[in-house]
Amino acid sequence: MLQTRQNALGVSFEAQCRAFEKEPFPGLVVRKDRLKRLLALTEKHEAEICAAIDSDFSGRSAQETRLAELFVVRAGIRHALSHLRGWMRERRVATSLPFLPGRNRLLPQPLGVVGIVSPWNYPFQLAIAPATAALAAGNRVLIKPSELSPKFSHLLARLVEEHFAANEMSVVTGDAEVGKAFVSLPFDHLLFTGSTAVGRLVAQAAAVNLTPVTLELGGKSPAIFDPSCDLDSAVSSLAYGKLLNAGQTCIAPDYLMVPQGRGADIAAKLAVAMARLYPTLRDNPDYTAIISERHRQRLADMVVEARESGADITEVNPANEKLGVTDRKMAPVLVRNAGDNSRLMREEIFGPVLPIIEYGSVDDAIEHVNRAERPLALYWFGKDSGNRQRVMRETVAGGVTVNDCMMHLVQERQPFGGIGASGTGAYHGEWGFRTFSKEKPIFIQSGLSAGSLLRPPYGRTFERLFRLLNLIT
Repeated sequence: MLQTRQNALGVSFEAQCRAFEKEPFPGLVVRKDRLKRLLALTEKHEAEICAAIDSDFSGRSAQETRLAELFVVRAGIRHALSHLRGWMRERRVATSLPFLPGRNRLLPQPLGVVGIVSPWNYPFQLAIAPATAALAAGNRVLIKPSELSPKFSHLLARLVEEHFAANEMSVVTGDAEVGKAFVSLPFDHLLFTGSTAVGRLVAQAAAVNLTPVTLELGGKSPAIFDPSCDLDSAVSSLAYGKLLNAGQTCIAPDYLMVPQGRGADIAAKLAVAMARLYPTLRDNPDYTAIISERHRQRLADMVVEARESGADITEVNPANEKLGVTDRKMAPVLVRNAGDNSRLMREEIFGPVLPIIEYGSVDDAIEHVNRAERPLALYWFGKDSGNRQRVMRETVAGGVTVNDCMMHLVQERQPFGGIGASGTGAYHGEWGFRTFSKEKPIFIQSGLSAGSLLRPPYGRTFERLFRLLNLIT
C-alpha cells in the first residue's frame, strides 16, 4: 500500500512538472480563474469542512472553524484577486549612470511546482492559505495534509479534485512515510508548517535537491504584561488567545510574564476570564478537544511534573467536570513558579496550559525572552510607549501584536513568518506571491551603449573610459 501511494505521488508530481513546462507563465485570466475556483471551494463546502474538522478533533465548534480558518482563507483569496494584476506587473528599476541608456526591469516569474505540507491544528487554513499564494504566483501545487486529521484530509482531496485538474493542484494523503517521500521530491519550492523538530528534518530532505523552503514552525511565544497595561482588557484578550482551539495554535501565547508580586492576582483574574468564556467544558461545543489522546497525555504529564516540583497549579474547571475519560477535553491550567528546567518551560506547550512568570524590570523581561530561542510571536500589553519601544527593538520574534493576541496573523498587507527556530521565510498577501515567484532581473541594452569600447584589445580608449567610470560611480 505504501509503495502504491509513493508511486501515485511520483506520477502526480511528474504530471504537474510536465504541465508547467507547457504553460510556464500563466496569464492574469488563468490565475484569477484558479483563485476563483479556490474561493468557490471554500464557499460551497463550508458545512462539510466544519463537520470533518469537528470529527477529527472529537469536538471543535463550527464557529471557530468558520472564523479562524474559512474567514481567514477567503479574505486572503479576495485580497489576492484584487491585487494580482499589480503583483504580476513587470516593474521598472532604476539604472545606474554608467549603464544608461540601458534599462532595468524586474519580472516576477512562477517557480514551477510547489509542495505544501500542512498540519492538523488548522488543517484548512494552513493548507489553502499558502496554496492561494502559490496559485496567484502561477505555480502548480501539491498538498500533503496531516495524517492526524484524516477525515478532513480525505475531504480536502475530494474537494480539490472536484474543482481543479490534477495537474493544476492536487492533494496527497498518507502517513508519515508518505510525508517523508513527499518532502524528498525535487519541488521548486516547499512550504512546511509544523514543529521545529520536524522542520529540521524537512529542511535536510529538501537540501538534497537544493529545494528552497519556507518553514512555519512555532516555539515558546511570550506575552508580557507591562505595569502600565489595562489589566482587565489584557486578561480578557490573553484568555481568548490562549484558549482558541484549546491552545493548539502555533502563535498562541505560550507563557505570560507579569510584574513582580502580581502573579497570584493576575492568575485569579485569568481564571475568572477563562470561566466566563467557557463556563462548562465537557459538553460545551465552543471548547475544543485535544487532537489525540497522546497529545492530551503529554500535556497532563507536563502539569504533573510541574506540580511535583513545587509549582502552584490552578485548574480552571468552573463546573467541576470529570474530563479525559470519554472525551479529549482538558481543563485550562495556570502554572506559577514552574522550574526553568521543567518541560513546561523548555518545550512548546501547544495546549491550554499557561505558565506565569514574574519579572522585576523591563530589562529582566527582555533578557528572559532573548535567553530562549526566537519565538514565532510576541505579545506586549501596556500604555508605556518607552517600554513598548524597547521590547519591540530589543527582542526578536517572527511577529508582534500589541494590546491583543494573534491579530498580526490576519493582516494580508503584512508578511507572516518566523525567525530562527520558529521558521524561515514568510507568506500572506504580496509576500506570499513573492515567496513563490522568482523576481527575475532583466537588463535591456541600448543600441547607443559604449560597452564595446571596453573590450579587447585594450588600449588608450579603455583607460580613458575606465577612468571616467571610476569618476561617475
